[in-house]
Amino acid sequence: MARAPTPPAGAARRAVWATLAGCAGFYGFAHALGDRTVGLYAIFGVLPLVLFSQIPGPARHRTRVLLAMVPVGWVMVTSGTLLAVRGWAAAAGMFVVGFLVAFAATAGPGPAGLSVACQLFYILPCFPPYAPATLGSRLAGLTAGILLTALVDRLLDLLGLREPPPTPYRERLGRATAAVADSCAAAARGGEDVRPAAERALQEARPSRIPPAERPTSPSARDRALNHTRACVRHVHDQLDRFCRAPGGPAGLDAPATALLERTATALRPVATGLTSGTPPPDGNDDGDDEGDALRRAVAAFDAVRADELPGAPPERLRRDAVVRSAAEGARLAGRAARIALGARSTTAGAGRDGPFWYAAVPAPELWWHRMRVHLTLRSVHLQNALRVATAMAGARLLVGVLGLSHGFWVLLATLSLMRTSAADTRTALRPAVTGTTAGALLAALALRVVGDVPLFYAAALPVVLLVGFTAAPLLGPAWGQATFTVVIVLMFAQLSTPQWQLSAVRLVDVLVGGAIGALASLLAWPRGAGGELRCAVADFLAAGAAGCRGVTDLLCGRPAPADPLRPVRVAMLLAEASYCQYQGERLLRRTADPPWEAAMLTGYHMLRGAELMLLRHGAALGATPLSPGAAAELTFLADRVADDALRAAEALRAPDPPHPAPRIPDPPPHPAATSGLLRSAALHAGHVDAARVLLTVDAEAWLTGVAEDVARIATPVVTRSG
Repeated sequence: MARAPTPPAGAARRAVWATLAGCAGFYGFAHALGDRTVGLYAIFGVLPLVLFSQIPGPARHRTRVLLAMVPVGWVMVTSGTLLAVRGWAAAAGMFVVGFLVAFAATAGPGPAGLSVACQLFYILPCFPPYAPATLGSRLAGLTAGILLTALVDRLLDLLGLREPPPTPYRERLGRATAAVADSCAAAARGGEDVRPAAERALQEARPSRIPPAERPTSPSARDRALNHTRACVRHVHDQLDRFCRAPGGPAGLDAPATALLERTATALRPVATGLTSGTPPPDGNDDGDDEGDALRRAVAAFDAVRADELPGAPPERLRRDAVVRSAAEGARLAGRAARIALGARSTTAGAGRDGPFWYAAVPAPELWWHRMRVHLTLRSVHLQNALRVATAMAGARLLVGVLGLSHGFWVLLATLSLMRTSAADTRTALRPAVTGTTAGALLAALALRVVGDVPLFYAAALPVVLLVGFTAAPLLGPAWGQATFTVVIVLMFAQLSTPQWQLSAVRLVDVLVGGAIGALASLLAWPRGAGGELRCAVADFLAAGAAGCRGVTDLLCGRPAPADPLRPVRVAMLLAEASYCQYQGERLLRRTADPPWEAAMLTGYHMLRGAELMLLRHGAALGATPLSPGAAAELTFLADRVADDALRAAEALRAPDPPHPAPRIPDPPPHPAATSGLLRSAALHAGHVDAARVLLTVDAEAWLTGVAEDVARIATPVVTRSG
């Protein structure tokens, strides 16, 4: 499994970390105390956690994670030791361990970053000799290795050798929120258009642009709320972009709309500040006069003005005001989501089981189970990856037993470390692995041949190779890392048994066998990686969004509908996001141009977030005064048209060829305001129908026609990508 590249400064720290912790355990037990089993498991308790794992966060957090790995390691080592009695039992255990550990990636970057270490803790003891009597020594060595890993990590921090901390995701999101606030303020005062800067900041805050270990992809309420905040801020930006493109643009805003837009910008600023500093923004539900509460009052005042000016209002103005109001409501939701993300758990509107903030009041174990249940489908890239890894590792373990390979551990290590999520990426990773292993094997064979049985030489060389080799690996490439690891393994085993130069050749053969197994598994099981699944996942997201549009419209019109018509949309969104994040991380060297995945994802988000706003805004009034039959019929007709357009776009994305190119912004838009019978009818009958229900139809019309514009944008060609 691939690990994100480490910066040179971080690589040097990891090399020192691995050298001090690994050599302390190995030399202390294998040489000083004469217990080779404890020494071997001590160094293997260090190297997987330091070299193959990612444990982001401050030192205290890393220490807690490392200590939590002790019981996990006990389970893995005990299982591997007891199942080594038969090859088929060890292979069956390898399948179960491989699947569970790989599928744990659904729980976010934390478990995913430790997956290789967990699997190596099982792999090492699951080979002959079958020696359950040594289980105590194995567990003692592993425990000592993990404790040394935690101790040396804290020691390096005390000495000032800290790995440069990554930029927290909330800070990226805070900068994007501030940029959108600036864009709102500029549009309100008619200043310079700064929307491009806001777009760039939002692009930088996309999870697919963030290193895997730092993505907010866990099922926790915090990460869900961070994503929700980003989606709401994106909604504000998209609404701003929409009315700036409309006839008249910002220059056509009247005083009430300008005031609401300015208040929207003002309300976003404490959200941006809170995200940057880590302090929750003020709660709009408190008694204090904060920006969230001021925005709520501004929206209410704006609605009162809209209601007074409804009779005879031109359709363009009705839609523009609805878009401005939608932007303000998006800012309100962003503030609520940001509070949840930053640890505030006050009573929040929409926190019910069917509301947009349903996760705020749900216990953490239930959130984790909900996420894993969502991915228990073959349409999930997480499940596909878990099955691929489990099958490959179990097959490798069986093959080792059939061929009688003496160092089968290296076969499974090669399979695990070289296999990628697509056949093309696995093939790309295999080339430097073979090159590096060959170079390392030749160098180690030469040293064994020339030096012979001189354990002191190998003991002195091991820390030097560890330190220098893994410090230089990020600068010199993956082949260098493979060569270094080959030499390290040979130097280590040369101290545990009589050194033989043929050991290097065995290592090379094992890497070739393991790489071939990984390549075969990638070729046979979902060889296109996320690229093949992404078409279906994004198309399903659009199809679910289309059904959600119809369901929400039914609720708004007072017709029977599911209590939460948006639940399937949220599930489809999670599957599409997982596919898109994996797709962004794959090399895909032969791809010439991407279909418009980003435009399709944004359309789905607009369907979902716009529908949430509609339900929150008008939910309390549902059933009080039903829409007139004519208004309900026109709104339903519009929802059906938009849903049909979305379904056609979804089918186009399922096709093997991307949609035909089209202008980025249709001119005119698919549903011009001047031709909207719903808006004309609202202005005509405003004096005879409850104003709140008329505004309901206006807001719903603006949401649905905005979705229609997004759907038309899906046919836009995107930038060609290279490997």
